[in-house]
Amino acid sequence: MTKVYVLDGTRIGTTDDFWRVIGEAVNGPGGYFGRNLDALADCLGGGFGTPDDDAFVVEWRDHRASREHLGHAETARQLELRLTRCHPANRPAVAAELAEARAGRGPTVFDRLVTVFEERAPGVLRLL
Repeated sequence: MTKVYVLDGTRIGTTDDFWRVIGEAVNGPGGYFGRNLDALADCLGGGFGTPDDDAFVVEWRDHRASREHLGHAETARQLELRLTRCHPANRPAVAAELAEARAGRGPTVFDRLVTVFEERAPGVLRLL
């Protein structure tokens, strides 16, 4: 039987909200499901709350609200944070991404999340 995890897009206004909502959907209140794209990819592979046999789907309901909230403004905010923590050798690349996000160009947080789903667990994500 396929397990269905539901993400309520109206509860996702920031990247931190996404991590909280997916953690709760998969592992219950206070549940953890990673807090970065690499952790998300690992968790989607199974064994971190999701079945190991890929018998699950994630329904991202009201995803349009999340797409808006996780757009270029949130992407810029996340890149600003990353710029303060990244290795000095990576700062030029992060600064360039930040400039693009501030200009309303380039992939957004939402886009990156969807890409991880598509690459790591094809067919699992349903945008509703």
